[in-house]
Amino acid sequence: MKHIKKQEYTINRQDRAQINQHRSCLIWFTGLSGSGKSTIANLLEKELYQQHIHTYSLDGDNLRRGLNKDLTFSKEDREENLRRTAEVAKLFVDAGVVVIAAFISPYTKIREEIKNIVGSEHYIEVFVNTPLEVCEQRDVKGLYKKARAGEIKNFTGISAPFENPIHPTIEIKTIEESPQQAVAKILEVLKSKL
Repeated sequence: MKHIKKQEYTINRQDRAQINQHRSCLIWFTGLSGSGKSTIANLLEKELYQQHIHTYSLDGDNLRRGLNKDLTFSKEDREENLRRTAEVAKLFVDAGVVVIAAFISPYTKIREEIKNIVGSEHYIEVFVNTPLEVCEQRDVKGLYKKARAGEIKNFTGISAPFENPIHPTIEIKTIEESPQQAVAKILEVLKSKL
């Protein structure tokens, strides 16, 4: 870091917000695999798009096909995957975009790091709270079945912990709220951010 100097540019985040006619932020969805994070994130992006809000979704599988393809699923590499994703999100937020990211992100420590990287004033944490048994019943990708059979090690909720967020910006209880209700709840909070 000794020979690295931050380059300052004339155009900044505020200028981009003015031209976009909205401010930028990161909406970070956290929850177990199969909780409904991606479903709600997708619906949210569609709604924001219809409101002419500039958005971009960051998806774990997509990032692992490129930027993060060198990472395994060890605890350390999963944390690095999230750190890199947060750094990418930070760039998008600086570019004036509303970033939507849906990642299991099971540890409080790493979620705090993500918030610190992006800046707490630009961070909205959405906890998609779905009971493990419901996620297992859904098992969209067949991952729980493989984890129960011992084919997947360190699987969150089965052989690795998930630390529930203590103070998320928004909590969605999917057994009580539909995806559409969840989106409406998020949009209400977003009003003041945008």
